[in-house]
Amino acid sequence: MPKRIVPLSDLQVSKAKPKDKNYKLQDGYGLYLVVTTTGGKLWRYGYSFDGRQKTLSLGPYPALTLAEARELRAQARKLLVEGVDPSEVMSLQAKKQRRQEDAEALKVEKEKQFEFVACEWHQKFINTWTSHHADKILRLLERDIFPFIGKKSIDCIEAPELLALFERIAARPALDAAHRARSHCGAIFRYAIATGKALRDPTRDLFKALPPVKHGHRAAPTDPKDVAPLLRIIDEYSGHYIVKCALQLLPMLFCRPGELRGMEWAELDLEAKEWRIPAGRMKMKQAHLVPLPDQAIKILESLKPLTGHYKLVFPGTRSVLRCISDNTLNAALRRMGVEKHELTSHGWRATARTILHEVLGFTPDAIEAQLAHVVPDRLGRAYNRTTHLAERRKMMQQWADYLDGLKTGAKVIPIRQAG
Repeated sequence: MPKRIVPLSDLQVSKAKPKDKNYKLQDGYGLYLVVTTTGGKLWRYGYSFDGRQKTLSLGPYPALTLAEARELRAQARKLLVEGVDPSEVMSLQAKKQRRQEDAEALKVEKEKQFEFVACEWHQKFINTWTSHHADKILRLLERDIFPFIGKKSIDCIEAPELLALFERIAARPALDAAHRARSHCGAIFRYAIATGKALRDPTRDLFKALPPVKHGHRAAPTDPKDVAPLLRIIDEYSGHYIVKCALQLLPMLFCRPGELRGMEWAELDLEAKEWRIPAGRMKMKQAHLVPLPDQAIKILESLKPLTGHYKLVFPGTRSVLRCISDNTLNAALRRMGVEKHELTSHGWRATARTILHEVLGFTPDAIEAQLAHVVPDRLGRAYNRTTHLAERRKMMQQWADYLDGLKTGAKVIPIRQAG
């Protein structure tokens, strides 16, 4: 009479110790635990099929508990009753499970890569930036960061490796871009900490590791006698016509260069002489209305046959889905001999602010409203896009006429005399 096998208990399995040789602990009905000399514990199921003794590996303990091993044994016994070899069916199931586990592990590994986390962060916050700023961040990451650490796990990146990246950017030379890269990477690491993919932000260790950026005032002529020759130089520009139109509109509309470059045909109402910029494209996240003078309408109508079938008024040469860059405008000025200390594309805002008030006599309230500065009125309310609209319409047309007068040599009143 065969010896009756007493089923194993959880305590027996957990307390089983290694010996000089591998040994078995029987649980009954073919299930047993192999305890190896190194302390490993492996579940096995022994059975007979077609007159042959076979063994099925079920898995290691404690990953596979006693209860789970017994459940697998029950499945195997059921297959035997149905005349099916458990090894053929259950080994396939095990392989499928291993593939699923491997795929899950790869997914987890990919989701911890710096590039994946960075793109997730960018997508999460994209609606908080202007489209131009969002594109600028992504281009910096794609050009200067992803090729070097994009595939690395974000929790394995250390400060010295990041510093080498930032110093490479600074040596281009692009020190300002290096500081922006450090700032963006810091935001990405803090997002990774919040989502459980990293434990610390190594960019904090790089505080003052890069030389500071010395920002000066954006160059802008504020005396009418200096403005006239610049306007004539722009009118004589012989480069790309789309760029020329943008250069001509900037002093006339004195908006931020990014707002002009990203102008879309859908934002324009040429009959009403209005350009309505949505909040998402404005620095202060408030919709803005720009009254268009006749001269601006004429320029835009000349552009329509060229770019009217595109979304953007000023599409880039490489892709019509992206607008011309700020560097395109400034580079055009440099090619015409206008030095950086004389004028930048952003500088027209300061030019307009000064001359509109001190020469043409418009009120600071109307000027600030047209500049889209969030300045509260006397009751503490922020400007909306229609504030001082009647005065601004008059101002924009008079400003465009004044610029035309400067170009044609009209008598210029110096600011000191106008005051």
